[in-house]
Amino acid sequence: MNPKVIVISLVIIIGVMVGGSWFLTRNQADLGVPDAKIFSKVEALETIADLGEMKVADVGTKDFVIKNIGDQPLQITSLSSSCNCTVGQIVYQGKISREYGMHAPGGFVNQIAVGDTAIVRVIYKPYIMPVYGPVTRDVYVGTNDPANPRLTFTVKTVVK
Repeated sequence: MNPKVIVISLVIIIGVMVGGSWFLTRNQADLGVPDAKIFSKVEALETIADLGEMKVADVGTKDFVIKNIGDQPLQITSLSSSCNCTVGQIVYQGKISREYGMHAPGGFVNQIAVGDTAIVRVIYKPYIMPVYGPVTRDVYVGTNDPANPRLTFTVKTVVK
């Protein structure tokens, strides 16, 4: 076959492919990354706390503040914990959620308005699973913030 015919055939095939791609996609909307300002954004200035020394019969509680600094309502989509001896609650506008933990995780818990704050309450009850010495427990908070879909709030203590 003539090399000239091969080159012309390749140019025509490539032209048809490029032109066809343009023709099929010319009316589609821009599917780029959405503007970050249309999302919820959670801010937590403190995520770790030391409860000091505790006895097995004690109950340790720490309130962590979260704030919605985004442009859309912040949804608290889940709440769970690392151990049955630790539970979490959401306190928002004076209302306290029930306790959620390792064996009682929560689905949708609350929605926080733009600019508002809420409290993530972490409650550690050593008597449920007695462990002595240094202890670290976590509460996990799921959100609709694409940059922070899961926050971890940690309490540390020494059980005597």
